[in-house]
Amino acid sequence: MLKVSEIVQTVKSLIETRINLVKEEVQEEFLGILSRTILLIVLGGLTMLVLLFFSFSLAFYLATYFESPFMGFLIVGLIYLALLLAIYMGRYSPTIQVKVQGGLKNFIFNRIKAKKQDE
Repeated sequence: MLKVSEIVQTVKSLIETRINLVKEEVQEEFLGILSRTILLIVLGGLTMLVLLFFSFSLAFYLATYFESPFMGFLIVGLIYLALLLAIYMGRYSPTIQVKVQGGLKNFIFNRIKAKKQDE
């Protein structure tokens, strides 16, 4: 009887150890995904600021070029409107969707893929 109880106790400890390892792996992967998502949001915000300042610069330059205060901002606004319409028209394009999804998967899940390749 003692040997059976020792075997059961050993199996229980092995299962508990395996559960703890899986918990740590899941927690590590979650934190990695969360940190890359936060980094993506910060990069997006900084990109928007850069785009904003370049837009103002282009608008002021065009305003001085055309010697009209509103013309530069109008042209920049029309450029963004054309860009918005192009993106809206191509929103269901399979190639665009595959590229965007692939880029996001590579950025967010890259560490997991690299970790699996190392093993």
